[in-house]
Amino acid sequence: MLLKPAVDNHDHVQGNTTADLIIVEFGDYQCPHCGAAHPIIKEMMNKFGSQTKFVFRNFPLTEIHPLARPAALAAEAAALQNRFWEMHDAIFEHQPFLAENLLLQLAGKLQLNIDQFRKDIHQSALAAKVDGDFESGMRSGVNGTPSFFVNGKKFDGGAGDLFELLQSSTE
Repeated sequence: MLLKPAVDNHDHVQGNTTADLIIVEFGDYQCPHCGAAHPIIKEMMNKFGSQTKFVFRNFPLTEIHPLARPAALAAEAAALQNRFWEMHDAIFEHQPFLAENLLLQLAGKLQLNIDQFRKDIHQSALAAKVDGDFESGMRSGVNGTPSFFVNGKKFDGGAGDLFELLQSSTE
């Protein structure tokens, strides 16, 4: 399966923005598998971030994870204050305690403008971004989280497999 649409300037990117190696994760902030993948991805980016462009797209599986969408909206609201990755990491690092009030607490810890954050979280543009990410996943054949794409092609494996692939390709 191919990634549709390709990575563009609407995506949240970390690492080397000009890298030839592009990894896209479709993730759900309440998914325990995504939570388990998070520290592996962090380690991978610490080690290979200079060679990798990493993208996160929201894929909230709301029927089984009712807090995934509010968490995605919180990350998108934080992005409006240039703190997407900090909120992304904080949500995953506090995943066992995920609740709507936790999202506000995290915004406070990240020193976001809380009044602005409370307004932004309800913006239709943010809902459209989360919906667009989800639609991208559906069009790309994503049926569970986390799902990874490497250079536009679906990667058949988890975060650990991805880390091993990068490690072996640089040896």
